[in-house]
Amino acid sequence: LQKKNKANFCKALMKEREREREREREREREREREREREREREREREREEREERERERERERERERERERERERKEREREREERRERERKREREREREREREREREREREKQRERERERNRERERERKREREREREREREREREREREREREREIEIEREERERERERERERERERERERERERERESIIESRVKEHKRKRERKRERKRERERERERERERERERKRERERERA
Repeated sequence: LQKKNKANFCKALMKEREREREREREREREREREREREREREREREREEREERERERERERERERERERERERKEREREREERRERERKREREREREREREREREREREKQRERERERNRERERERKREREREREREREREREREREREREREIEIEREERERERERERERERERERERERERERESIIESRVKEHKRKRERKRERKRERERERERERERERERKRERERERA
């Protein structure tokens, strides 16, 4: 009977050990599935990072195009300013020419005056002079009309500059909106980085748990050895 009980005990112990080994194999299969899921998550993270880098490169290219457009706009503005400056120079030169013409006219008037003094036909000369004066008045009127035209052109240019300043303000607002979108993208990236760190920490914790499980398994194995030792004793 004692031998039979011992044989039954050994059979039960062997079955228990087989079940324990099967549970260990199942735990190992579960750990392998977990490692596969972790590898899949890692591949997903790498894909997201590649996509984010590509989006960042595209944003950089867009910023470069914007800088190029800005340089072109400044170049056009500089050319317009140069044309306006040349026009102002020409206008100053015309004004100096008019002044010289007025000076010549004053000299001619003096000459005419002397001529009238010498000429017995003073009255006829005065009539001719009046006619010339009327012509000059008409010229002055034409000059005033040209001056009014220049003022209208100046006003048009001023309005154009004002519109350009408004467009520049709008571009500045657009740049500010772009900077705000950039800050939002950076915030999203930072959140993803933090999430990645948390996942790594959970992975390390699972690894430590597996190590503790292996240590418990080794402890159980030592206990089983002690049990066998006691049985033999």
